[in-house]
Amino acid sequence: MRMRPTLSWTPDEDLPPATTDLGPVVDALDTGGVLVLSGAGISTESGIPDYRGQGGSLSRHTPMTFQDFTGSAQARRRYWARSHLGWRTFGRALPNAGHRAVAAFARHGLLSGVITQNVDGLHQAAGSGEVVELHGSLARVVCLSCGTYSPRRELARRLEEANAGFRPVGAGINPDGDADLTDEQVGDFQVVPCAHCGGVLKPDVVFFGEAVPPRRVEHCRRLVDEAASLLVLGSSLTVMSGLRFVRQAAQAGKPVLIINRDPTRGDRHALSRVGLPLGTALTSLAERLDIPTGDPAELG
Repeated sequence: MRMRPTLSWTPDEDLPPATTDLGPVVDALDTGGVLVLSGAGISTESGIPDYRGQGGSLSRHTPMTFQDFTGSAQARRRYWARSHLGWRTFGRALPNAGHRAVAAFARHGLLSGVITQNVDGLHQAAGSGEVVELHGSLARVVCLSCGTYSPRRELARRLEEANAGFRPVGAGINPDGDADLTDEQVGDFQVVPCAHCGGVLKPDVVFFGEAVPPRRVEHCRRLVDEAASLLVLGSSLTVMSGLRFVRQAAQAGKPVLIINRDPTRGDRHALSRVGLPLGTALTSLAERLDIPTGDPAELG
């Protein structure tokens, strides 16, 4: 039986419980130089579930691993069938109040950067400029043979043409863009090859079991070095890809602040963890800092 690709940990009972006091976060933002590290929790209010929170998708869904994807044509068929269906919903998701607040903080010069573990592109859609996509983006596709990148919308068009009658009803959408489908629903879904060389196409995302590109990790480490503080938004920090930056900041004596409703693996390194919904918390922060969070074009 394949184990779920997740890392188990037990919340530290010796740590104080979450607070509702946003004061330390206000102080950090008011000082400036805040580096944001966001996770799936910031996108739940846009209709994209998280992995590990209450009702998280890992309770019913095993994400695709890099080893399975590269080693099995049937696994790729299953992935692309689920992902093609999920993209119809995932690709239409809109930024929520949390994304808009982060973009507003950046416009007002309070942030030194944004690192996101999400692959949904919603920070950029909300107006955030320089966003490091730690785990890549579902909006791009890469060929494993020739290395050519192409837009996901182009692949979606080709898959639609190759599978004109594919209209199964998925049970739910997951943070990686998959829809839940049975093998019977996947059926004989047709996977299309790279239009340039005929090679295997893969979404430009980091699968479970796949390493984040070293140059990207080093870029993020430099951002942590340059930041005055680190603000974690909606991440359980269960996997090392995000936790390493929390540890780096703490070891350098930089304040680490977390807004997440559930305990996280980084709580022991944090000055405080605010246990409020992100949309509520970030909107409240913007109000306390007198920062409008609407569309910049509408704000004039």
